[in-house]
Amino acid sequence: MAKIAFILLSHKDPEGVILQAERLTATGDFVAIHFDARAKPADYDKIRAALAANPSVTFARKRLKCGWGEWSLVAATLEAVKAAVAAFPGATHFYMLSGDCMPIKTAEFAHQFLDADDADYIESHDYFNSDWIKTGFKEERLIYRHWFNERTHKALFYTSFEWQRRLGLTRAVPADVQMMIGSQWWCLRRRTVEWVLKFCKDRPDVMRFFRTTWIPDETFFQTVVRHVVPDKEIRSRTLTFLMFTDYGMPVTFYNDHHDLLLSQDYLFARKISPDAQDLKTRLGALWAEQGIRFSISNEGRNLFAFLTGRGRVGRRFAARFWESEASLGRERTLMIAVCKKWHVAKRLVDRVRSLTDIPAVEYMFHEAETPLPDLGGIQSTLGKRNRHRRALMRMLFDYHQTDRLLICLDPAAIDLMQDFTADKAMIKLLEIECEFSDRYLLGHARRVGLAGESTPQDVISRLLPTIRHDLRFESDRIRDADFPHTYRMRQVAEPGENAAILAQFLDISPEVAQEIALTDYLFVD
Repeated sequence: MAKIAFILLSHKDPEGVILQAERLTATGDFVAIHFDARAKPADYDKIRAALAANPSVTFARKRLKCGWGEWSLVAATLEAVKAAVAAFPGATHFYMLSGDCMPIKTAEFAHQFLDADDADYIESHDYFNSDWIKTGFKEERLIYRHWFNERTHKALFYTSFEWQRRLGLTRAVPADVQMMIGSQWWCLRRRTVEWVLKFCKDRPDVMRFFRTTWIPDETFFQTVVRHVVPDKEIRSRTLTFLMFTDYGMPVTFYNDHHDLLLSQDYLFARKISPDAQDLKTRLGALWAEQGIRFSISNEGRNLFAFLTGRGRVGRRFAARFWESEASLGRERTLMIAVCKKWHVAKRLVDRVRSLTDIPAVEYMFHEAETPLPDLGGIQSTLGKRNRHRRALMRMLFDYHQTDRLLICLDPAAIDLMQDFTADKAMIKLLEIECEFSDRYLLGHARRVGLAGESTPQDVISRLLPTIRHDLRFESDRIRDADFPHTYRMRQVAEPGENAAILAQFLDISPEVAQEIALTDYLFVD
C-alpha cells in the first residue's frame, strides 16, 4: 500500500503546522518539514518540541530564507526531500504541500488512488509552446539572470533586467533539456525523487542555470521530472485543487465550500481561509475517516469562471480595421435568430430552409462543427470566424449568390449583434423567447460544465436561480440595446401571433409563415 511522505513548506502558524503533521502521520504516513528561516526562532522551537517524539516527522537539516519567485523555494524543497528520503525508507510517494493546504479526501482514498496507477503527478507543459503563462515575462524568466527578489527589491530587479536587455546579455537554455512549466504542487514516486536528486548531483550546469531563473518552482521539478521519467509514466496534472482569479491571485475557500471541495477530483485543496475554522475542523477530521464514498462532479473551476464572469459583462476590444471599414453591402439583408435553446433555433432554421429559398447557417460563431463551405480557411476555427466575422459573412452571401441570409446567435453574443447592427446592410433580429424549466436549466448547467451528475443538491439549488437570472439578464441586455428592426416570437404565444412575426422578419407570405409557426415540435425540449 502507498505510504506518503509529505513535503511541508511553511513560514507561519506553528500551531497549524503541528496539527497538520499530527493529522497526516496518524494514518501511517510521514512528514518532512522546512520552516522558513525568516520566521521567529520561537515558532520553530515550538514546532520541534511538539513533534520531537513523533518518529514519522523529520526536519530539513538546513533552513533557508525563502522569497517568492526565488531559487530559495526550490532549494528549501530539495532540503526537505533529502531529509524525507533518508528518514523514511518505507515512503513510496512524496507529496508537496504548504501550510495552507487541507485534505479533501480520506487517507484511505488517497492511498487507493496512488496504488491504482504507477505514475507521477506533476503538471508540466512545454514552456515555449504552451499558454500556461498568461501575462508578463515568459522567455525573459530564463534567458536573463535574476539575482534580486522582484517583490522586496523591485528597483534592483528591473534595473538589472533592463541593463542585461540593453547590453544583449542573454544566455542559452541547456540544450539537452526541454523546458517545462506547471504548478509547483506535485506528487512523485520514490524512484522519481531519487532520480531527481541524482540529476542534481550529476548536472551542476543545469543547477547553476536554474539558480538565477525567475519563479523556478514552476519550472525546475517540472523540467527535471520530464527529463528523467518516460512520458507514459507522467500524469500532467496536480492532485491539489487550486484556482486563480483573473488577476493571478489564488482563490480562497471558506466554510460554505465544504461540499464543493469534496466533490472535486483532487486529494488536497488550497488556500483555506484562516477564518474558516469550521471548514478546517471538518476537513481535518476527514483525513482519518474510513469507508467514505465520494461523488466526483469536478465542476469547481467552470463554476467559478461562470460566476465571476457575470461581473465583467460589456467589455469589448476595439473593432479591427477590416471590420470597421468593410460592409456586408447596403443591398443585403442579414437576419439573425437569437435563442438560448439552440435546438429550437435549429429546428426553425431547418423549417425555413425546407419551405423558403433563404440560405441559413446555424450557430457558426459558437459551434466549431457547424457545416460551412470551404472559404479559404477563414471558416476553419471559431477564433477566425469571430475575428473576421464581416469578411466571413460577405463570403457566405457571395457563396450562396443571395442578398438574404439567416444565421443563429446565442443571446450572450451581444458584441456580435452590436457589430452587425452597426453595418450599412439591413440587419434584422428575431429574439425567440423560450420557457426554462428547472430540469432544462440543470441539463444546461451540466452541458456547460457548471454541474456534474454528482453535484450536491444544495449546490444545484443555489445555482439554478443564478442561471435563470443570467438568462433574463441576457434578454434584458438585448432589449436595452434598442436594436432597430427587432422582432420577438414567444413559446407561450399562439401560432397565429408568431406567424405574423415570422412573416415580417423573414419577409415571406403569411401562409408559409403560418406553416412554420405550426411546427408542433418546434419548442419541445
